[in-house]
Amino acid sequence: MIDIACVGILVADAIAKPVVSIPDKGKLELVDSIGLYTGGCAASASINMSVIGRKVAIVGKIGNDGFGMFMRTALEDKKVITDALVSADDEGTSASLVIVTPDGERSFIHSLGTNATFCENDIDYDIIDDSRIVFVAGTMLMPSFDGEDCALFLSKCKSKGKITALDTAWDSKGRWMDVLEPCMKYIDYFLPSYEEAVELSGRTDPDEIADAFLSMGPHTVVIKLGKDGCLIKSSLTGERHLIPTFNRIKAVDTTGAGDAFCSGFLSALSAGKSLYQCGRFANAVGTHCVMAKGASTGIKSEEEISAFIEAYDLETENLRNQ
Repeated sequence: MIDIACVGILVADAIAKPVVSIPDKGKLELVDSIGLYTGGCAASASINMSVIGRKVAIVGKIGNDGFGMFMRTALEDKKVITDALVSADDEGTSASLVIVTPDGERSFIHSLGTNATFCENDIDYDIIDDSRIVFVAGTMLMPSFDGEDCALFLSKCKSKGKITALDTAWDSKGRWMDVLEPCMKYIDYFLPSYEEAVELSGRTDPDEIADAFLSMGPHTVVIKLGKDGCLIKSSLTGERHLIPTFNRIKAVDTTGAGDAFCSGFLSALSAGKSLYQCGRFANAVGTHCVMAKGASTGIKSEEEISAFIEAYDLETENLRNQ
C-alpha cells in the first residue's frame, strides 16, 4: 500500500545565477550557470518523503513537453510513483525562470501552465484507493482545483476512509478563507505556516489561531513557526505541544522549508508516531532542508534524521551539565 499520495502543484525551475543585469533587447549577458530543478509543493514533498523512506505517489498535471519529461524523470529517479501524473498535449508544464543576483536575492518569471487547469476530474482514484494518507499541497495556486473542486475531492477521500492533510501556499489575490472554507470540514490535519494562518484566521496568537481552525473541522492543527518550531493542537486527543526547533543549526537556504516540515510530519504520522514525535521529526526534516541549498538537497533518510535528533539531544544535555 502507498503511504502518502501528494496532490497538487509541480513546477520546473530554471535557475540562472549570478545575473548582474538584465540585457537590453537583442543583447546577451553571461552567467556562471543555468540549472533545471524540480519545484512545486507536491513535487518537493513527494521527493522528500520518498528520500525519508516512505512509499509515495504524486497526483498532478504536467505538459507533454520538455519540462514535463524532466519532472516525470526526476520524480521517478527518486522512486516517486508517477502513475497518476497526467500529461496534457495542448498545455505547457508549470515553470519558473528564477533570476539570482550576486547578493543571492531571487526574482521570478512564472507560468502557471498545467497547474492552472488541474482539476478533480484529472485525479486517478485508483491511486487514492491504494493510499493511507492524502496530502493536498499547493492550495491557493491551482485556480481550477482550489475551493469547491478540492472540497469535493477531499469529501470523496473521507468517504473512502482516508486520512487527509492540507497545506496552503501564499494567496497573492487575498481570497484566503473564501477559497479554503469549503474544504475545512474534510481535513484531518491542517498544516499552515504562521504567516498564512494569520491571514486565514484574522488572529495573531498561535493558540487562538489553532482554536479557530479546530472549530472549522480539522481535528489537528499544526502551525509552522519557522525558527520557533511548531505548535500542535488536537481536539481528537486533547494534546497541545509547542515544540522548539534545532536552533543551534545555521540556515543556509530556507527554500522549501515548509514543504520539508510537512514531509517530515506526515512521514512520521504514517509510521504511527505520536503527535509530539511527529512534530520533532518534522522540525528535524525542516532543519535538514535549510542546511543545504535547494528545496530537497538536504533531506536525509529516516535513520539519518533520527540519528541527528539523538545526537542533538545528547549535545544539548552535555551543554546543560557544563
